[in-house]
Amino acid sequence: MSDMADHIHTLNAAADAVDAALAGCRDWEPTGLKHGQFGFDLAADAAATDVLRRAGLRVLSEESGLERGDGPVAVLDPVDGSTNASRGIRYFATSICVVDAQGPLAAVVHDHGSGERFEALRGGGARCDGETLRPPAPRPLAESVVGVNGWPPGRGGWAQYRTLGAAALELCAVAAGRLDGYLDFSASGLGSWDYLGALLVCAETGVEAHDGLGRDLVVLDHHSRRAPVAAPPPLAADLLAVWASLSEPAAAD
Repeated sequence: MSDMADHIHTLNAAADAVDAALAGCRDWEPTGLKHGQFGFDLAADAAATDVLRRAGLRVLSEESGLERGDGPVAVLDPVDGSTNASRGIRYFATSICVVDAQGPLAAVVHDHGSGERFEALRGGGARCDGETLRPPAPRPLAESVVGVNGWPPGRGGWAQYRTLGAAALELCAVAAGRLDGYLDFSASGLGSWDYLGALLVCAETGVEAHDGLGRDLVVLDHHSRRAPVAAPPPLAADLLAVWASLSEPAAAD
């Protein structure tokens, strides 16, 4: 457990480094190098990867790809919700997950808007600002409020939905019982850096997470994309069925 605790310490230090880098950053304009990338993304990436590399971790970052080598990998989204951040919408996060041969091992998701910090250890539970997260109580589909990424291609049977623009925070909100579920309907899908940190937070609170097409969500390929669907059981099964029914034409292509 000490090694796992060391990872949490490192991830917290990396999140702190991003917080400091963003506070001092003056470049909030698009880089022109990649669609949706801003100067602050690169500043945050440099701050986090420096901490992670010094701790002996390889890094898979949205901004800088996967480093070669062996051993655990820190899957990093320096700024999840970059568009929100660029427009002054205070709903964006830094998400980091250490993945070893058995899967997600340790995770930190830091909300730069509220200052909240989620942590999780495999088999060790999940916390928000040091308080243990309990398994959220599921609601029936017709009473649920879900987070959605992308444009829902039809009516899903839920009571309401929110499109908030930061998958890591929305998935942590499911783990904390603030949202009842989450579905990705985006055309391109999500990279593993978008969801792996929050995936461990969800797993440690009993929230199920699946890819809409049944693929493994734990991938370390910079080009792979997935469509996460998450909720406590039994709502998770209902949302998967909704995702399949609404996404059927796209899934068949």
